Amino acid sequence: MASLRDATPGRTERTAGGPDRGRFQAFLEAAVRRLPFGLSRIVAASFLGYALINGLTFSIDLGLLTVCHGVFGWALPVSITVAYLVAFGASFLLNRRFNFRSHAPAGPQAAVYLVAIGVNYAAFILGVGTGLAALGLEYHLARIAAGLCEAVYMYSVMRWIVFRDTARR
Repeated sequence: MASLRDATPGRTERTAGGPDRGRFQAFLEAAVRRLPFGLSRIVAASFLGYALINGLTFSIDLGLLTVCHGVFGWALPVSITVAYLVAFGASFLLNRRFNFRSHAPAGPQAAVYLVAIGVNYAAFILGVGTGLAALGLEYHLARIAAGLCEAVYMYSVMRWIVFRDTARR
């Protein structure tokens, strides 16, 4: 099984992009070094950064889903779609800037990312999320189950396809 550990540790200099990006990367690397049970040898700093950023954006997703469906009474697929698009837009921007620290042109990356989230949306969000809700699972729990599936898929796509320019560092 392939390791999630970065082949080369990320740079923490404070030049291109400002000090916040360097501090975030330094925090991630320090946190990974302190992981127990030998996990520091297999968990990449970018995986921890992805988990933190996407934990935040998933909270945004669930909050918007609750407002759109639970408060406004919108249909579940429409509510899921609105919440998903806002959360994944934030995820792209935050991961690009702070986690993967990409300097490649954003346009082509965004195009690849849109294809990836389209596949993710059809397979996991609507497929798993709506499917589980249709089978009787409460819609928040269905969305969380779908979120676990999408997390693995989206990290892999972001690290090795969308932000592949950072894998060379």
